[in-house]
Amino acid sequence: MTVVGIVPAGGSGERLGADRPKAFVVCAGRPLVEWSVDALSAVCSRVIVAAPPSFPLPGSVEGGATRSASVRNALDAAPEATVVVIHDAARPLVTSGLARECLDALEGVQGVIAATPVSDTIHRIRSGDLIRDTPDRAALWAAQTPQVFNADALRQALQAGSTATDEAALVVAAGGRVRVIEGPSDNIKVTTPTDLRLAEALLRDRC
Repeated sequence: MTVVGIVPAGGSGERLGADRPKAFVVCAGRPLVEWSVDALSAVCSRVIVAAPPSFPLPGSVEGGATRSASVRNALDAAPEATVVVIHDAARPLVTSGLARECLDALEGVQGVIAATPVSDTIHRIRSGDLIRDTPDRAALWAAQTPQVFNADALRQALQAGSTATDEAALVVAAGGRVRVIEGPSDNIKVTTPTDLRLAEALLRDRC
């Protein structure tokens, strides 16, 4: 088994109010992307970052116009991969232990993702601002990363040409089975300045 890590790092950082792509904003003394690369390096034979052209890294590939395009570019650069671990550069609190849990749960399915049960009530909205319906939150999970896949299943899903906000949706749409394991609540995604301050505080507590 050859495990390759992929870190999509093409987010613009606009909602963060940053002057650079989000993955390269400093958090607890390091660019966000470095925290993710370090965690994946402990379980992967190598890690490929899909980076913006203006912020290349050693061994990186150029990110695409969409997340799916970035993952496709990185996967094309890793023909040796039999298993792929995808993790967002904007989730700096990931641990190598969580990635290993996902890898260990891959047997018998095409993918495994970390996720958390939804605790808030979720409403679906119709046109305007009116509630259409309220799905049962017991069946709802908020997707995180890492997301681990059989590499061939992911290649086939990406070849379909669709795009999605995470790869699990593509693999399921292609007929694959994806297992969910519960991820930690502190595996947050940095999107806003408040998220960045919280992530920094949590990372400094770990040190």
